[in-house]
Amino acid sequence: MRTNRLTATAVAIAAISVLATSCTGQTEAGGTDDPKARTTINFWHGWSSPAEVKAVKDNVDRFMKAHPNITVKVSGNINDDKLNQSLRAGGSNGPDVVSSFTTSNVGKFCSSGAFADLKPFIEKSKLDLEKTFPKVLLDYTQFEGKRCALPLLTDAYGLYYNKDAFEKAGITAPPKTMSELASVAKKLTVEKGDSYQQLGFMPTFHGYETVADHYLSSWDHTYFDENGKSNIAKDPAFAEMFTYQKKLVESLGGYDKLEKYRGTFGDEWGAKHPFHTGQVAMQLDGEWRLGMAEDAGVGFEIGVAPMPVADDEADSYGKGFLSGTIVGIAPASTKQNAAWELVKYMTSDTEAVVNFANGIRNVPSTFEALKSPGLKFDPRFKTFLDIAQHPKSNTPDGAVNGSAYQLTLQDFGYQYEKGAVKDLQAGLEKTAKQIDTDIAKAK
Repeated sequence: MRTNRLTATAVAIAAISVLATSCTGQTEAGGTDDPKARTTINFWHGWSSPAEVKAVKDNVDRFMKAHPNITVKVSGNINDDKLNQSLRAGGSNGPDVVSSFTTSNVGKFCSSGAFADLKPFIEKSKLDLEKTFPKVLLDYTQFEGKRCALPLLTDAYGLYYNKDAFEKAGITAPPKTMSELASVAKKLTVEKGDSYQQLGFMPTFHGYETVADHYLSSWDHTYFDENGKSNIAKDPAFAEMFTYQKKLVESLGGYDKLEKYRGTFGDEWGAKHPFHTGQVAMQLDGEWRLGMAEDAGVGFEIGVAPMPVADDEADSYGKGFLSGTIVGIAPASTKQNAAWELVKYMTSDTEAVVNFANGIRNVPSTFEALKSPGLKFDPRFKTFLDIAQHPKSNTPDGAVNGSAYQLTLQDFGYQYEKGAVKDLQAGLEKTAKQIDTDIAKAK
């Protein structure tokens, strides 16, 4: 379960920007403490719901049973803002092990020294990363060759659909291409006066999870060129995605009508989510939505499938957007070797990863855990396990200023979908220049 990713990220960027000079250079070369000595370390995480907090506690308890010399004090509901303030301040009351939901900020975490370099610990423990974790997860936990984090559970995004609504509309299978998505969304839309009784799919960028980078996962795309410059005005995938999204908005009633309807939706994380209530018949979302919908007691059968892909990339169907929780070590910690023992256990011990995935209802982050018979999940959850292992599943590139470039692109999307920007190519070129300027300033 995640908070709104882009909103949380905006806060995190502001907080992390202060870290660039205060954290760099603090990292010990692998730590000097004795990991076998009796010690106490602090672990800070962002989970907050009772079930999630219990799953974290259970995982830590299992670690302490296996490592009786290490006591772990756990603090939950820590957002990136509070985490970064503590990392900057240091001190014995600060965290030793840190986690974050904001994978898109790894570039900032690594380049600024906000998270310690894990290379010395990985080498000492002889942990084979490529044999342990899928490639996309390894990519989003490092930046420009510096590894400052490891993956701790994965979020995979797919398409949820109301099977009862599909049957009523005579639709026999979920869409596999983006043109099919548009057609099915139109068939499933039932108007009611100047609004809707049922909307096939909420396409606006303000819709829950229908943000630009999630849409883009359906196209083969590259955010930056070989020189590190923004590629959004040159790679045709970006123009294709924005063109498609705007046409979808228009075909389903137009921006103003859709946004007015969106104002009737319940909270994204509550029981009155529009997919739960039947207000929308299809929903782009992460693996957590299945459990949340079941908990809400929806009155229809839920179907789960991969997100449709670009029409000319039909052979890549099955891929999806990936992100997840990352975990690392505080650079100011004086107990980094003990901290590493917890990081290594939580991220690479198969039993620990499986039990934690079962408790949090997220996708496991290691190859062994993904195929473990110990996984307890609804059969439909396998869709997300497959997406997590698909060779063309993707996540946004890292950047020295974290996810700032994604926010810039998203802001452009808001302007384009409502008609404030008329010339798509000119708008993309202007946005690319802004992205390049922001990155240059960050460096």
